[in-house]
Amino acid sequence: MLIPLRHENMEGRRWPVVTFLLIALNVAIFLGTHWTIEAQEPARREVRLHVLVLAATHPDLKMPDDVERFVNEVQSKTPEAVWKQLASTNRKAEDAWDAQIRDVRDPERLQQEMDSLSERFAEQKKNSILENYAFVPAHPRPISYLTSMFLHTGWLHLIGNLWFLWLAGFVLEDRWGRVIYPIFYLLAGIFASLFHVLFYPGSLAPVLGASGAVAALMGGFLVRFPKLKVEMLWYMLIFRIRFKAPAYWLLPLWLFMEIFYGSLIGQASGVAHWAHVGGFISGALGALIIARTGLEHQANVVIEDKIGWTADRAVVEGATLLGQGKFDEGIAVLQKHVAAKPEAIDAHSLLRQLHWRKNDIRAHLEATIKLCQLHLQAQDAEAAWQDYQEYLNAGGDRMPASTWLELCRLAEGQENYERAVSEYERLAQAYPAERQSLLALLAAGRLALKQLQRPSDALLYYKAAKASKVPHLDWESNIQAGIQDAQRAVAASCAPPVKS
Repeated sequence: MLIPLRHENMEGRRWPVVTFLLIALNVAIFLGTHWTIEAQEPARREVRLHVLVLAATHPDLKMPDDVERFVNEVQSKTPEAVWKQLASTNRKAEDAWDAQIRDVRDPERLQQEMDSLSERFAEQKKNSILENYAFVPAHPRPISYLTSMFLHTGWLHLIGNLWFLWLAGFVLEDRWGRVIYPIFYLLAGIFASLFHVLFYPGSLAPVLGASGAVAALMGGFLVRFPKLKVEMLWYMLIFRIRFKAPAYWLLPLWLFMEIFYGSLIGQASGVAHWAHVGGFISGALGALIIARTGLEHQANVVIEDKIGWTADRAVVEGATLLGQGKFDEGIAVLQKHVAAKPEAIDAHSLLRQLHWRKNDIRAHLEATIKLCQLHLQAQDAEAAWQDYQEYLNAGGDRMPASTWLELCRLAEGQENYERAVSEYERLAQAYPAERQSLLALLAAGRLALKQLQRPSDALLYYKAAKASKVPHLDWESNIQAGIQDAQRAVAASCAPPVKS
């Protein structure tokens, strides 16, 4: 199985409010409808089966128009041999009701049974969530083109759709804005349903889920970010492989697979493959229209005005070169810019993206360190920790000692003592000959003793500080006092209880 984990453009200019809203709406509607649908479906299927059995075995019975229309639709799509088998009383009974009704010969009683089933059919049709809000190609309700996008059959169906919605959606929202993006999403979802009807015009199977609209986001993603690399996880049993591939390779492959499965097995798998294909095509075409008509440019102007940020000319040029895949040219432009403006956070952030896209990990790590230092100077704690996490994720393990020490103190100031002690310890191990190592050991000992009540750990840290090769005459008294305090605390924790 292949699962997308992330892509290279996981940063936006502002919060993806519409994407969050779509996700929340899908979750809320699922929680409000899922168990009701599960409760309604067995009875709904049972009544429909009984109606078909009774209509097949006794075609002369009278039925209301809606029931007769349902029976005729099913019969017209059922092979004649299968329908004859359903009409036979020699076949295996479908259930206990079927076994009993085949022994009834009284026409009046049979008509009463059909009338009773017809009443239940009408009542369920009126109250059923799937009948009213899922998309049924044979007789779609206008509202179902919209509501079917927010219904899901189960947790896996929901989570899968929302994960793809997040990965492709937030980056498109960042480009298209909070007006174009939701309109695109809803219209593409409607088109996906219409495309499904082309292949199954008389189908009575309800179609539900956000996958048609999400497939449209994937099509738009391909047009807008064709060279963006997506990190994938392939796993089968105990085997797991991570790899990266550009969107122009992955997404057309996915589309081909949907066309293949749609042609080979159709709806037999329970998946609306042609709705996915229709959504993807509409999304790709929609993205082309948005780009060619200048709507995306207009949206970006509005976004920049609202966030109150005007990019330097070099940053704009660098972003353009990044989008065109001209990484070396973009790096050259931005390096010249940061040489003149070394504290330009936006330029350093874009430079980091360029190095990552170029697969220059060493330069990416250096750019991440610089960003972390700038965010620390700006007292932006959250951004600094995000930079540090990005540094670790990219394979870094030796943040400069002075910067690392600032991060440790930042964690301590936020009263995140566990994190602070852990980072102090890692810093001391990474730079045993640096003065920051000694300071880290003393701080770790103090926090372990005073805040975390772990005197044994504190004693180890203080003893490591005493044994440090870093000259520490000026800290000797502090180290000795720490050792004594830790030893007393260890002794107190090991003392036997006194009975009264």
